[in-house]
Amino acid sequence: MKKKRVLFLSIILLSILFGLIGRLMQVQLVQTESFSKHKINLIESSVEQRTQQIVIDEGRGAFLDRAGNPLTFDEENVVVLFPFLNKIEWPSATVASILGMNEADIKRDLLGAKEPVVLKGSVDLTQSQMDRLNALEVQGVFAVKKKVKKPVIPAAQLIGVTGENTTLFHERYPDRVKGANQPVGVSGLQGIFDEWLIAEEQAKLVYHVDATGGPLFGADVKYVASANPFYPLNVKTTIDSRAQEALEEVADTYEMKKGGLLLLDIASSEIVASVSRPKMKQGDPFGEGATDYMRKALIPGSVFKTVIAAASLEEGIVDETRMFDCDRNIRGGEAQKPHGSINIRDSLAASCNRTFADLANELTEKDPDLIEEYADKLGLTGDVAWKGDVFHYEDFSQLKLEQSRIFASDAAKEDRNQIAMTGIGQNEVRVTPIGMANMMATIARGGKAYEVSAVSMVEYQNGADMVTFPMQEGGEGISPFTAMKMQQYLRGVVNSPLGTAPYLQEAAYEVAGKTGTAQTGSYRGEKTKANELYNKWFAGYFPFHDPKYALVAVNMDVLVDEGGIYPIFKDSVDALYRLDQE
Repeated sequence: MKKKRVLFLSIILLSILFGLIGRLMQVQLVQTESFSKHKINLIESSVEQRTQQIVIDEGRGAFLDRAGNPLTFDEENVVVLFPFLNKIEWPSATVASILGMNEADIKRDLLGAKEPVVLKGSVDLTQSQMDRLNALEVQGVFAVKKKVKKPVIPAAQLIGVTGENTTLFHERYPDRVKGANQPVGVSGLQGIFDEWLIAEEQAKLVYHVDATGGPLFGADVKYVASANPFYPLNVKTTIDSRAQEALEEVADTYEMKKGGLLLLDIASSEIVASVSRPKMKQGDPFGEGATDYMRKALIPGSVFKTVIAAASLEEGIVDETRMFDCDRNIRGGEAQKPHGSINIRDSLAASCNRTFADLANELTEKDPDLIEEYADKLGLTGDVAWKGDVFHYEDFSQLKLEQSRIFASDAAKEDRNQIAMTGIGQNEVRVTPIGMANMMATIARGGKAYEVSAVSMVEYQNGADMVTFPMQEGGEGISPFTAMKMQQYLRGVVNSPLGTAPYLQEAAYEVAGKTGTAQTGSYRGEKTKANELYNKWFAGYFPFHDPKYALVAVNMDVLVDEGGIYPIFKDSVDALYRLDQE
């Protein structure tokens, strides 16, 4: 009986011992870099416990503007002080003299610090001061270039945001065991290009300390960074920082609360500037300012008549000899703004609803899908954003646009009233400002459609190309003859006697385009006509005789007598003109 008890206890003790050995092997040999369901990197955690360190560069790739200047970060010359200086003698007076600071202020900044600190007042050191400071070779005192996030990022909603999300990190990169706590892209271009931007390794200053925080004997501060000179990669965007700043200023001047401005380069359909309001708040990047309205599908109103006009001309349904009764509304009643009997050209200039309601029905009778087909051909809907095979990505798309639509269902194409409302850009029509600008660019360059791009290349740290995104044709486009006619008609919106945008005749460049005042179905307070909210649009291009820019301006959810779009568009044109003259 005694032997059995001894044997039983021995088995239990051995089981516990083997269990502990197995656990120790799991911790120290097997799962050192991905421990438990939380995938904790035990090596990194161990190093953090016995070091003092400061990150100089997160190691994440950056976004550049079209000239190669950083959009998302600034470099600052700063002085870094390590806490262990409180426990040793060091030439603080000499450091203060070089920096032109008070010695007591320096020691006060350091007092009580548990982690390395950036010395207050040391930002924007001269290179000479940095060289003199580093020549002292004082362990714990370093003058370095530190990358810092810009307080205000241009085209913030287009660029997107990053955040620490270990779950998302492991979902995207199941084979990576290091760096799970680093920021990952969660929206905009940050999310789309995350795999190129994700950090290989942070650049940091590291110092090993004992249990009390004092320096280990013989240990030096080490600079730790990726040994690969080609990384991190940079994403070169098509954004022009000067144009972006100019349009941001226009939006601020007119206190745009919701909406924005989207500027395309006509030659390439590259996004030159993108402004969305409300502004993104850096302290609350996922708040109301997170929405990029330039990529949202919105009610276009009368701007959509551009599609109906182009389709009708191309299909031979209409020419300039045909007259329309613009004293009547789309249902045959008296028009709110009668214009008499006018042709297609004057109908677009005056934005006559009856003309485009009738033409929309005629197009649908010929082919129920014709209106949708021409919206695609013009680059307004369909595959608007740059798409192609890149490395292991099939159909990689640069932009995530909200899905556009013309009809909500096939049944709507059989209802004359719904077709009529569709023809004037109401009912279920939803298009993006990016698509709208692309449509104007298609017309301006003679009918050829291209896909819209926001990034021209991904490049190595030394500036060499890793991957480029060449210009790509988009929709089928329209014939040069139809494009020429549409150019004349869109110019008439501004300079003809019946035109709805004579205000733009005073713009620095000659403008062609189309107005739109879209009913949203929303109200500010009580449901009365006076409280009805509109999306006010102007989509156009300029200079008329040598097109360079396509611009869309939209002021959303405004009352009929507020939020005028013409001054916003004109001031944007004028600002770009001034930049072009510099």
